Amino acid sequence: MKKNRNKASLADLEKSIVAIADWPEPGVTFRDITPLLEDPELFRATIDRLAAACADKRIDKIVGLDARGFIFASTLAYKLGAGLVLARKKGKLPRETCGRGYGLEYGKAVLEIHKDSIKEGEKILIVDDVLATGGTMAAASGIVEELKGDIVGILCLIELPALNGRKKLEAYEVESLFEF
Repeated sequence: MKKNRNKASLADLEKSIVAIADWPEPGVTFRDITPLLEDPELFRATIDRLAAACADKRIDKIVGLDARGFIFASTLAYKLGAGLVLARKKGKLPRETCGRGYGLEYGKAVLEIHKDSIKEGEKILIVDDVLATGGTMAAASGIVEELKGDIVGILCLIELPALNGRKKLEAYEVESLFEF
């Protein structure tokens, strides 16, 4: 087993995120995080930095958004000793759910959380890989509030400020490691 000799800088992490022009459609620049995930030192450094960003918060549960948000939410939940709640696309959860619709560039979608996953007053951190237009995060925060959870923050790896997603989340403390 390798010793944790994590010396990856924030610049190292940023360099590992690859910009893919015109994907999945012309005019879009996709931020590919898979090189960051594939490198154990960079992935560890990423989780350590995300954990440090919320170290001052008392968190009962972390809500991870379908699907790449699960990667960061699950590892943060483990590191911080919190529970993990999955926010999935409609029809993917087997028990009774609470759901919210949100707009996409090409239509609409619905996000759902099991109704019994969040108890009244629990301190909730919402986590995803990218904050773009804010629709998914706004849907998740609406569900958490409906279930009477207390949102202590929203955390993401990447924020795309040009898409104004933070505007939909003005009621919350929003943090990201990178802006592109």
